[in-house]
Amino acid sequence: MADNQLFSEKVMETLLSITNAGIHNAARGFSSLLGHKIDVSAPSVKVVSLFDIPEIMGGPETEAVGIYLRAEGDLCGQIMMVVPYTKSLELVDLLMEVEPGTTRHLGKIERSALAEVGNMTGTYFMNAVAELTNTSIRPSPPAVMVDMIGAIIDIIIATSGGVSDKVLLMQADFMDGGRLVETNFWVIPDIATLKAFQQSGSIHE
Repeated sequence: MADNQLFSEKVMETLLSITNAGIHNAARGFSSLLGHKIDVSAPSVKVVSLFDIPEIMGGPETEAVGIYLRAEGDLCGQIMMVVPYTKSLELVDLLMEVEPGTTRHLGKIERSALAEVGNMTGTYFMNAVAELTNTSIRPSPPAVMVDMIGAIIDIIIATSGGVSDKVLLMQADFMDGGRLVETNFWVIPDIATLKAFQQSGSIHE
């Protein structure tokens, strides 16, 4: 089955619904973590080629931070939250409730904070998928990668095996008052998972 058939209009509608639920649940989780409300913009979802992502993100040599989780269980796939390096410093500032520009590098504490963000967002997304499809999905522990976009893509390709070369690119902005951090999420489903989405009668609006 071709990729464009796997990512049918029905599947895309379902994934947009899942994404909205997952992103907004993550924002509520962040709010609880910080003790005050964090807003999030309505996420956009589109299908792009895995090999087009470096250019979308500013070029293969653009330094970025990737928080990676593997979905395992009845449905499988990979999800990665990717933030340009400079934006990741802004996100740490927001999470640690310090003035913008305070974070200059990513040490152990900073990476731990980013891992928690990626873990929370990825887990909420997987939970939404599991609920809508009546399946069991469990996330792997988050792994934080700081590297060039091209190198991160190479790692994904090397560890994938049997996935579509299409990626769901989800973009949303987390906002805390006048502070805004743009985030990107790559979701790379296994082909078997996409077929389950296409064929399952348990997926509903």
